[in-house]
Amino acid sequence: MLMNLRKILIALFVFSLFSPVRAQNGELALKPNDRITLSIGGIPDSEVAQINKVYTVSDAGTINLLFIGEVRAAGLKPSMLQRSIEQTYVAREIYTRPTVTVSIDGAGGGTERWVYVVSGTNKNGPVPYSSNLTILKAVGIAGGFSPFAKPSRTKLIRNGATQEINLKDISANPSRDILLQPEDQIIVPE
Repeated sequence: MLMNLRKILIALFVFSLFSPVRAQNGELALKPNDRITLSIGGIPDSEVAQINKVYTVSDAGTINLLFIGEVRAAGLKPSMLQRSIEQTYVAREIYTRPTVTVSIDGAGGGTERWVYVVSGTNKNGPVPYSSNLTILKAVGIAGGFSPFAKPSRTKLIRNGATQEINLKDISANPSRDILLQPEDQIIVPE
C-alpha cells in the first residue's frame, strides 16, 4: 500500500513538472519581436495619442515610452507590464493616476509561438501554438503518424526535461491528453 502511494506521489510530481505554467487567465510572457497594443487613460488628452499605439518589443526586450524611455517588456506578462508602466509613471511623478492596458497584437506576425514535431509524423516541423493545443492535436496538425512511427515511445521535451509518453494510451483515453506549451518538442521515434 505504501509503495503504491509513493508511486502515485512520484507520478503526480512528474506530471506537475509538465503541466502548463501560466497565469490563471492564460497570459504568456512577452518576448523580443512580440507586437503589443498599449492604451493609456487618466492622463492629459494631448498626450494620449503619443502613447496609445502598437509597439514591438526590441531585441533587447524593451519598449520605448514617452517621458520614461526604455521599459523592460520581455519576460513579463501583459498584466505585469501594465503595472510596471503605471508604477513608473507615478514614481517619476509624470502622471498621478494612469491606467494602462497592454494586449498582444497578433496582426504583426511576431507574436506567434510554436511547438515542434521533430519526427514520426507525415509533416514534421513547427506547429503554431494555441492555449488549447494538446500533444494529440499537434500530431494531427503534423499530418498524423508516419507508417513507421512508434507512438508508444513518444518523447515530450519541455524546458530541457524529457518525458516519455505513450500516445497509444492517450489516443485510447483522450482525457489524458497533455496541454502543450510554447517551444515544446515532440519526438515520435521511427
